[in-house]
Amino acid sequence: MTTPIAHERYCDEIVRLTDVLRAAISGADLEATVPTCPEWTLRDLAVHVGGAHRWAGEIVRTRATEELPDEQVPAFTPDGDDPAVLDAWLAAGAAGTAEALRDAGPDTEVWSWYRDRNAGFWARRMAIETVVHLADAALAAKVPYTMVPDLAADTIDEWLEIVAFAQAEGDPEAAELRGGDRSIHLHATDVPDAEWLIEFGEDGFTWRRAHGKATVALRGPLTDLMLVFNRRLAPDSDRVELLGDAELLDFWLERSSFG
Repeated sequence: MTTPIAHERYCDEIVRLTDVLRAAISGADLEATVPTCPEWTLRDLAVHVGGAHRWAGEIVRTRATEELPDEQVPAFTPDGDDPAVLDAWLAAGAAGTAEALRDAGPDTEVWSWYRDRNAGFWARRMAIETVVHLADAALAAKVPYTMVPDLAADTIDEWLEIVAFAQAEGDPEAAELRGGDRSIHLHATDVPDAEWLIEFGEDGFTWRRAHGKATVALRGPLTDLMLVFNRRLAPDSDRVELLGDAELLDFWLERSSFG
């Protein structure tokens, strides 16, 4: 896996983005429903993010060679309902995970569910996990959300890689992302060269960073494209422009909604 962002940067972003998440939920109603994850309250969302950080960090810290049960992760959940305890738990978990990832370096072999079984995978995955769930938290807490361009673009890249991996592994929903002569074009209007072309073939789909005519095109600011692609913003939102076969984009979003 070659990424445009250095391992150290991912480690830094885990901490920085968690700080932004902490600020977003500070003083908010933690029992409020998260619109993009309606089965969760804002507190549930925060606990999910913090637990994911600690789980990944423990996998890397212990150099695990198989999946780690939650009960083997120290302080996997916060001790009590006090918002101050939750805040401190989030901060400590992100810092500890970043430290474990830095100590390991990107090439240290550890278990993962992906084809890349190394600490570098977990640094990227946890940074991008936080990118996406920060959007959920911001929406629930009714605070603004923005994302730096390289992380927003990397979030799209990573999800395309994961969906392609799932298709290769035989995931039944991802397996349906095929069928010749159809394509999706994502075009960021505010960042040069931030474009993606997803092409459906009889054996599956392929993707590349490119400009091209497509069956359906989605245009708009890069952050908003990323949010649509991660099902955090409706494709018919007035923040983006949808041209062509909207049903094909809906088809993609429905079949890539696992995980």
